Amino acid sequence: MQLEPDHGAVERSTSNTDDPGPANGAIAEVGGRTCIYMDGYWIKYYEPPPEGLQAKKALIEALTRRLFNHVEHGINIPGMRLAEARAAYEGEMDPERKRVNGAMLAGALFNRATTIFTKLVELQADGVQVEPDDALMQECGDYLLEALELGRLVRHRGGDEGIDELWGEPFKAFSQPIATFYQSRYVKIAQTMRDIDRITATIAATFDGSTQLPTLRPLLDDLAEAAKRKTEILRTDPVIFTVWPAFVVASDKLRRVQPYLPPAPTLRQIHEAQESNRILKVGTALVSHIVRARVPMPKSTRELIDQCDRFRRSFLDHQPGAAEPGAPGAESDTPGGESPLG
Repeated sequence: MQLEPDHGAVERSTSNTDDPGPANGAIAEVGGRTCIYMDGYWIKYYEPPPEGLQAKKALIEALTRRLFNHVEHGINIPGMRLAEARAAYEGEMDPERKRVNGAMLAGALFNRATTIFTKLVELQADGVQVEPDDALMQECGDYLLEALELGRLVRHRGGDEGIDELWGEPFKAFSQPIATFYQSRYVKIAQTMRDIDRITATIAATFDGSTQLPTLRPLLDDLAEAAKRKTEILRTDPVIFTVWPAFVVASDKLRRVQPYLPPAPTLRQIHEAQESNRILKVGTALVSHIVRARVPMPKSTRELIDQCDRFRRSFLDHQPGAAEPGAPGAESDTPGGESPLG
């Protein structure tokens, strides 16, 4: 995959109503780098490789590896076992087990499609002309499409959320011109950076005014910047040796934060500190998952924002004399609609 900008290439556009700013897809020199503008962010532009089966093969293989790296264990089934995987899925009656069998079938379908495409590229290299309407090309596309449909059953390695975007990418790379696929990836990178900003801003707003975490915002700002840069960086880019350490250090600093407690804390203060630690741990992990997958995780993001909203209402917006959290008459932990922090 060849799509990510180097260190310092991320810039958020700050246009006003009189200046709508550049259009999506605009390419310009920004900070000495050729960048593409997408949804409020300038992202370093990488020239897509020339169109051809060899380039598509390399792209699909990279996307498939990335897919299996971020989803639950045990579903990377070799394509040669496709018939077994399909029979197991169709024969399973238990809904929970059937979901896992469906995920395994999706993996087998992806691997079978990749094998077919690899063979077609080898034939082309030997001088055999492979037309777009070739029967094997059609079969490859059918396998990828079926895998995409089953992808909704697959969970992210870090929890119960699926990452539909990852399942769609190999099919898009197969069915679209490479330049079009690259353009779609810039859109996803911008959306990913938007959610990184949203998550870190929400956590910062949640603890604004907290006496237990008075110096949290600078750490969150550092995490956001490092995370957005890592979202764009290609593993083969030399700047990875600067950007990845920066992200790891920013994440570690946030994980090590401990809420300040007085010498004789009340139960409520202890409860607040425990909840603070939990939110910081979950939030840092979520940013890490999003950065590595380089796609948004909307379900997990919504859940984190709801947790932050409940924390703020239970502790920092808690009025003197009101019921303690968990006491009769205390505010429920059940979210009551859209979070104002979102």
